[in-house]
Formats: sequence, structure tokens, C-alpha cells
Amino acid sequence: MPRLLREINDRAALELLLDSGPLTRGQIGELTGLSKVTASQTLARLEERGLVEVTGEQAGGRGPNAALYGVIPSSAYVAGLAVGPEFVTTAVADISGDIVAEVTVAPDGHDDPVALVHSAMVKACRSAKVALARLRAVVIGTPGVVDPRTGDVRFSFDLPGWREGIHQRLARDLRRDVRIENDVNLVAVAERALGAARRADDFVLLWVDRGIGLGVVLGGRLHRGRSGSAGEIGYLPVPGVPLAEDVREVPGRMPSLAGGLQSLVTDEAVTELARTHGFAGRGAAECVAAAVEAGERGRPLLDEIARRLALGVASVCVVLDPGLVVLAGEVSRAGGGELTFRIEEAVARMCPVRPRVVSGEVEGDPVLRGAVLAALEQAREELFAS
Repeated sequence: MPRLLREINDRAALELLLDSGPLTRGQIGELTGLSKVTASQTLARLEERGLVEVTGEQAGGRGPNAALYGVIPSSAYVAGLAVGPEFVTTAVADISGDIVAEVTVAPDGHDDPVALVHSAMVKACRSAKVALARLRAVVIGTPGVVDPRTGDVRFSFDLPGWREGIHQRLARDLRRDVRIENDVNLVAVAERALGAARRADDFVLLWVDRGIGLGVVLGGRLHRGRSGSAGEIGYLPVPGVPLAEDVREVPGRMPSLAGGLQSLVTDEAVTELARTHGFAGRGAAECVAAAVEAGERGRPLLDEIARRLALGVASVCVVLDPGLVVLAGEVSRAGGGELTFRIEEAVARMCPVRPRVVSGEVEGDPVLRGAVLAALEQAREELFAS
């Protein structure tokens, strides 16, 4: 029992310092409910383990200044990776969550995803001046279906080289366990920690970019489904639109992006729709931004895009009733409040549920940010338990 109590106290103090920053012994005792003696013993153990150190002093009243204790950032490192068809971006962060290096590499003709990830991680670690062996956790975000039972990629249209067996190959190459996670799920992780879904235990995140995807958070936890296919909303059957199986053999059409809801909101589909409304751009995001900029003239295009997206949102809301829908991705960012408002109104017309629809707030690459956050959670859990 004494050992268990020590572990509980150590974890409480370490969690507090990670969340709040440097604190005095008295503040740690007050916030954790520990006595001064117990707080001192806890800090001594954490110092001995190389996890905390004195970072300064806090002026007191008549007595001497109190020492401030903080987590040693270099006590552990993690890596998060965002994998796409054209590049791999790797970020290395210390245990406090600060990014110490970020590196992007292109395939440059390398078809082997293991070699590409290895190269990206080596370059990022070299830039951070951190040995690869010092990484406590590695989380990789990738488009496609990831089996939660095996941690392996079952299917990824954009990345055909990422298939079953890649998880084991990566772990063997890097000589450590790695976690592969669906990219949209990681965006949901980032939005809940840092963005529009803070303090929300139940919400869905709709990713609208080159394609469409959904992240589901229920009770504060990602819901992946039995096979990892929860959120593959692109395959949602829509009245008047062919099913994926009906267009699978159409020459020149990408099978996984044909049929169902996805055929209405792909980059190609939105760009074609915009052209009929008199707007042109290199992709859907540019077209949507032009429609927003055009004011009254752009409203019919935004109304139609919102109606199409609302078909998916309404279907999800009548089943899950999440209360909050976060829109993310380049198209969502381009549409901003003009698009979220229209989607919320369209959903209310389609079904008895009216969720709040908001734009994502995470800056930079939200997939990368989510991967780093997931890696930090894993590494901290290991530290707490060790």
C-alpha cells in the first residue's frame, strides 16, 4: 500500500506540473491535497528520477523565497507524423509539448513507406539533436482505415503502399512500437485539446478537403468502430446518387471516390459545381473562398455545397445527437462562418436535431498536431506508470 500511495502522489504532482507549469512545494501540496512533508518527498523522488528540477524562485512574504519546481522538458521526447501522398511531415516535441523540430520530406521516387518514414524521422531527430532511441512514443497519422484491433492499415486509397503488415514493418525498422491512427481522428484529438471542441465530450468533426471524412468523439474518447471504419461517411448512401458499387467499373473514375455522399463533395465535384455558378479555381477551397468573397453572387454556390454536406451531418446527428459539429479541412477553412451557418440551417430543415456547427480552430497542420498530442498522451502515461 505505501508503494501504491507513492505512485499515486508522484503521478498527481507530475500531471499538475505538466498542466500548470512551475509551482512551489506549497502550491503543489495545496492543489493535490498533499501535506508539506509528503509533497517534499514526492518532489525528491521526481528529482531523483530526472523528471523535475528547481527552475526559479517565487518571492514570498517575510520569509525566504520559495523554490519553483518544473518538469525537465528534455526528460522525454515524442514524435508525430502526418503522412500524405506527396510528403511526410515529422514533428519532435519534448515532454512539455513544445515542438523542437519539424521536418518535411517528399517521396522522391521512393515507393517503400517504411524507408520514407525512417528517413523523415532520422532527419527530424537530427534537427532536434535527439537520438531516435530517446523517443518515448511515435504516432503516425495517415488517410485510410486503421484496424483498432491490430493497429494496422486495412485500406488507404491515397497511399496504396500502406497496407496490412506495415505496422509490424515500421516497428521492426524503428526498433520500437509505433501507433498508426486515421488522420481525421487525429484532427478531432487536436480540436478537442486546443481548438473548437475544448471541454466537449461528445462531438463529431467533419473533414472537407480533397475528400470527406468524419471523426467521432463520444464520452471524451475516439469512437473508431469494430473495424476502424467509423467515420467513413463518404460511402453514405444518398437518394438520387449512385452507390459506390454501381460506379466501381466506370472507366476513368476513381472507385473509392465514386458513389454515395463522397461523389457530391470531392474536390473535383465541388470544382465542377463552382464552374456552373461562374466561379473557377485550382481546387474546391479556392472556389469556395471566391464565392465567400463575391458576397451575394456567391450565395447560391455556398447554399448548394452546404446542402450537400448537411446530408451527411444530418444523418450522423439523428443517430448520435452529438450537439457539436466541427468543420475542418481546406474547404471548411475557406468557407468559414458563411459555410458553417448554412450547414447548421440546412441540417435543422432536414431533421429534428439542430447541432451547433463551428469552424475548426487548430492552426497549422491539424493532423500533425493531433499526432503529437496523441504521442504526448502515450508518453506521459508511461512516465506516470513507470
